[in-house]
Amino acid sequence: MKRTATVLMLLTAVFTGVNAQLLYRISGGSLAKPSYIVGTYHLAPVSFADSVAGLRDAMDLTEQVCGELDMQQVTNPEGMQNMMQAMMLPDGKTLKDILSPEELARLNAFMTTLIGTDMTNPMVEQQMGRMTPQALNTQFTLMMYMKQTPGVDPANLIDGYFQKAAMEKGKPVVGLETVDFQIRTLFHGMTTERQKQLLMCLVDNSDYYSGITAALAKAYFSQDINRIKAVMDEKQNTACDSTPEEDAALIYTRNADWLTKMPAIMAGKPTLFAVGAGHLPGSKGLLNLLRDAGYTVEAVK
Repeated sequence: MKRTATVLMLLTAVFTGVNAQLLYRISGGSLAKPSYIVGTYHLAPVSFADSVAGLRDAMDLTEQVCGELDMQQVTNPEGMQNMMQAMMLPDGKTLKDILSPEELARLNAFMTTLIGTDMTNPMVEQQMGRMTPQALNTQFTLMMYMKQTPGVDPANLIDGYFQKAAMEKGKPVVGLETVDFQIRTLFHGMTTERQKQLLMCLVDNSDYYSGITAALAKAYFSQDINRIKAVMDEKQNTACDSTPEEDAALIYTRNADWLTKMPAIMAGKPTLFAVGAGHLPGSKGLLNLLRDAGYTVEAVK
């Protein structure tokens, strides 16, 4: 099911090594002091941070936080405008230009079940009718999760917590990627036709994807990263599965790129890295790549 990994990472958005563990200490090499890496999940509430053993100590012991992005680049007016523009179809096109009448009917039926209205509603069409299929996929996945998990506050999730906590204590915040890079990777990395195909996969198999989203959440809240990886690796053996090239673009190529930046960041200051938990496990995951680079990576109990 690498496909769900794709959807969740676009919220962009989306995960770590031994048994039930999300937090790891990085030491050795030329580091004078250890750094830490924690796997996040964009649908987890801030309160979940208290469930991760040793996390508060790691936050106190480190001198800066590094995320996939410096979220200040996203929340400033220019960043928000660029993100919104990336989520829209080009050249003034709408979904009616890229979906057949039959596909649009299937989309409307799905939306009616999910949110009680559809693209025949002028206000809904105005808000969502110009969005790319990929952006809609992201929005619908979030809505599905919120529907099955009442009380979720999208403005109070764990992804931004570490950076906010660092800034409140006057600690620097840095990012492994730029907004422009994430826009290219997450929003412009697929053709419109492929985006449409994946959107219809969600529309036509909503129960399956809802179950996968629930399984990922359960695995994360259990801090069972082996299970997270197993769910991400599940396959339907259809065109809805992500391709190896798509997996590489979303996870493995980014991991390799991050590893070229992390040594200098850690050498400068003891750092708490907070990245999607799906980036951590496996032979091409960050934990293994860090070990291969000569660092000692240990689960924090």
